[in-house]
Amino acid sequence: MRVFRFSVPLLTLALAATLSAASVPKVSRDVTINLPSGGQVTVSQYRGKVVVAAMILTTCPHCQATTRILSSMQKEFGPRGLQVIEGAIVQSQSSDLADFIKNFSPPFPVGAIAYENAARFMGFEPTSRHYVPFLTFVDRKGNIRGQYDGKAEFNDENNEAKNIRDMIVKLLAEKK
Repeated sequence: MRVFRFSVPLLTLALAATLSAASVPKVSRDVTINLPSGGQVTVSQYRGKVVVAAMILTTCPHCQATTRILSSMQKEFGPRGLQVIEGAIVQSQSSDLADFIKNFSPPFPVGAIAYENAARFMGFEPTSRHYVPFLTFVDRKGNIRGQYDGKAEFNDENNEAKNIRDMIVKLLAEKK
């Protein structure tokens, strides 16, 4: 698990943003992830499917473990209407995104996203810092049904796979 550091004056903003992000269901904002091929992927293009949008750091061991879990879930539940997308938070112009994709071979789109855009999608203040990975679960109608940063109990490394699976199963079982 990796943390972005923030100053004490931002603590209040961070806490307020966390509370805001936890208020679900709510209509999903759209977010654009820039693919290495030059294309883009958005949450809205998958309306009608259950979407898991993950925002990660490619060098974060917890994020890497989450990518492995999401890869397994995409393979298992993709035929039933699941679509995972992943945005690697880019901290500088040079990125190890290509190596990450090569090493992990995720069966879903992975691209780059600026921290500020990932934070806005989560409902955080763009200047606040939170633990990664960020996970957002969007139902078939385009509503956010769960949203968690890396420090949330949902993302506890011992229960994360079960929690992700349970959320996906629940959302896929709902009527279209």
